[in-house]
Amino acid sequence: MSTRRTFLKAGMLAGLSAGLPVSAMAEENSFSKRKSWKHWVWINPKHEDKEAELQQRYKRYYEAGIRGIFFEEDSEKHFRAAKAQKLEAHRWMWTMNRGEKALLQAHPEWYAINRKGESCADKPPYVNYYRWLCPSRTEVQQYLENDVRQILSKDYVDGIHLDYVRFCDVILPVNLWDNYKIEQTKELPEYDYCYCDVCRTKFKAWRGQAIDDIQYPEASLSWRLYRYNAITNVVNKLAVVAKEKKKPITAAVFPTPEVARRIVRQDWTNWNLNGVCPMIYHGFYKEDVRWIGDAVTEGVHFLAGRFPLYAGLYLPDFKSNAELQQGITYALQNGAGGVSLFGDVTDEVLAALARASAAVKAYKA
Repeated sequence: MSTRRTFLKAGMLAGLSAGLPVSAMAEENSFSKRKSWKHWVWINPKHEDKEAELQQRYKRYYEAGIRGIFFEEDSEKHFRAAKAQKLEAHRWMWTMNRGEKALLQAHPEWYAINRKGESCADKPPYVNYYRWLCPSRTEVQQYLENDVRQILSKDYVDGIHLDYVRFCDVILPVNLWDNYKIEQTKELPEYDYCYCDVCRTKFKAWRGQAIDDIQYPEASLSWRLYRYNAITNVVNKLAVVAKEKKKPITAAVFPTPEVARRIVRQDWTNWNLNGVCPMIYHGFYKEDVRWIGDAVTEGVHFLAGRFPLYAGLYLPDFKSNAELQQGITYALQNGAGGVSLFGDVTDEVLAALARASAAVKAYKA
């Protein structure tokens, strides 16, 4: 697939990205410093795929500017096929949301408990696969460290990509309220985690106050900070394992630092990562495509250059490939190190990615 690299600045300004604001900060982060972008794809590999098909598919990915793939399952065939086409092959791992039957049966006490006293082990919130582990438990931390160590020991795995590395959604994205017949204009106790004995004990040791003595725990800034730190502690322990294996660690996170802290207790700007993929799924929040640029700007600002931000885009949210091209442009102009695509990555999608990347490069030049 050929990429268009001869866009004129005038064409860029008058056409594709007309009306796309670029802040002074975005100019500095994206145009002045960035020489190229690194794009990613999230994939659940299909084991029936043929080797020849994979080679052609991954070759097209590379030609469009994709440089890495997050694979949700282990498939040596897919990993090696990607690597053969100069793509990085990373394992995409569910982290705190772990509903394996064997784990549930062996360690129900490891699962998070909500403010009503209900455990994810036998009463999962929202959907049956929401089975959240408690990040405060040493045994949980060790279990996850062992998982990452085992994954990264495989020679065909280039890195680890963490997903569901957070608490359960205390507030769902607004577009999902209708799906679940919920109005979450406040934090409801059945979705507010974790209130297990370990969390209670560790919080009291840290702050000298029992959670039960706090009149409105959902409004307590200290209790909220404790939970931010509990997840951050898990991530940074896993980062140590990745460093030992000399392989990168990245994470899929909620779209902005503010949204992530508020609705899933996730403080990703303080994690020790090599890169982050905020899921800037604008349709989930009933925002239009321009919000992608806003979200990238916020994330890049608070990261302050610690590691790259790759804007996660949900392909079904886009009304057309032209709008997708516009969304990618917003991300790149506002400082993203690239984008990560989730959905059906067709040849038309790859063309939109290549065009947007080439256009922003031409404007930069």
